[in-house]
Amino acid sequence: MEIFEVTKSFPKEETYSLTDQIRRSSRSVSACIAEAWAKRRYLRSFVSKLTDSLGEEHETEDWLDYSYDCKYIPEEKHVHLLKEYDEIRRMLISMINSPEKWCK
Repeated sequence: MEIFEVTKSFPKEETYSLTDQIRRSSRSVSACIAEAWAKRRYLRSFVSKLTDSLGEEHETEDWLDYSYDCKYIPEEKHVHLLKEYDEIRRMLISMINSPEKWCK
């Protein structure tokens, strides 16, 4: 939700480009995790959906970099959000590397 709140202040001309893209990718991170959890009976499907989530996480970081470079977010917010996504990335990688801990 933090990304959503931050993007409310983006320029109107970014509504259908950067704003839309960063909102979609950030939401997809958790949506893919939810799908993975629903498929945890099947190890390969679980890992596949977590891998999709990891891809969305990387995409969100890239959009955060664009947002900072365009001066839409201050450095402190950029650093804060990247730290949050770094933690998410670490958790996803841990789950991908040891899926048997999570699968039934």
